[in-house]
Amino acid sequence: MLNLVIFGAPGSGKGTQSELLIDEYGLFHISTGEVLRDHIARGTELGKIADSYISKGQLIPDELMIDILSHLLDSDERTRKGVIFDGFPRTINQAKALKKMLAERGSKVHAVVGLEVEDSELIDRLLKRGKDSGRADDNLDTITQRLHVYHSQTQPLQEYYRNEGKYHSINGTGSIDEIFSTIKQALEWAKVTPKEPIKQ
Repeated sequence: MLNLVIFGAPGSGKGTQSELLIDEYGLFHISTGEVLRDHIARGTELGKIADSYISKGQLIPDELMIDILSHLLDSDERTRKGVIFDGFPRTINQAKALKKMLAERGSKVHAVVGLEVEDSELIDRLLKRGKDSGRADDNLDTITQRLHVYHSQTQPLQEYYRNEGKYHSINGTGSIDEIFSTIKQALEWAKVTPKEPIKQ
């Protein structure tokens, strides 16, 4: 089993590298946003509670998010090989709650991958994406605000996972294959990946 957390600012290539990690190691992708939308769409009890917060513009309490993740880990066989957490944790309290939740299931976060890209490069990428896709939120003011929020959220988390010896800083500039190769080398060096990759 291999459980990963992936960090990456908007435009860092996190989605692309997540897909490659999922394919290489047979991981189950957990995006907290997608999980919440699924519960709300299906009208589950957890979804109804989550929607009562979201519909008022409030943040989901950590305890509720952990309950939803716990339910997913316990009910979906695909999580048995390992999970890549995308969008969670966002705070130290969430990181501690995730650690406790996994420990109760005899597991843990094995490694944290942080894609590091200079803000100037991120802004260039996102502005280009906005021009190509027509996405209204890819404008300079919105991008700058999103990057500010990202850095303020993840800075304490990076230190938390560094202190646990799990944070791997990855240069997110270069070709997709080069970056993925660096991630694999970091995971192998940390001795957290199987010698023979698990193919789905």
